[in-house]
Amino acid sequence: MNLKEWEEQVPRDLKEDVVWRMEAYRLGLFISDACWVDTEKLLKQKRFSLADQLYRSVGSISANIIEGYSRISKKEKAKFYEYSLGSAREARDWYFKSRHVLSTEIANTRIKMLTSIIKLLQSMISDQRRRIVRK
Repeated sequence: MNLKEWEEQVPRDLKEDVVWRMEAYRLGLFISDACWVDTEKLLKQKRFSLADQLYRSVGSISANIIEGYSRISKKEKAKFYEYSLGSAREARDWYFKSRHVLSTEIANTRIKMLTSIIKLLQSMISDQRRRIVRK
């Protein structure tokens, strides 16, 4: 399923939240759904630890973005975006390690999306840090 098809299935309540406008959030939520399918494949191969680590890291990307967005303080926002960045990098690492079960093609597709999320998060963090310095 591609991003556009997936977005059509997302409940309206989520899409009407202001955080939906953040591309990093949408991509983080999308990859967590893709990861659900991927971890099922890992579990069938009895790669329990790998599946657990992968799903936790991927799942925390959008969760930390939404928590950070909900903070008033720019410093707090930046902190949660940094947590999300760490999770995205961790997930990228786990996807590389899972290529033997998922296939190199799937792993590389997920790694590419995670790299896009990482770039977006780096920009978001820089923006929040600049706002802190200006105060």
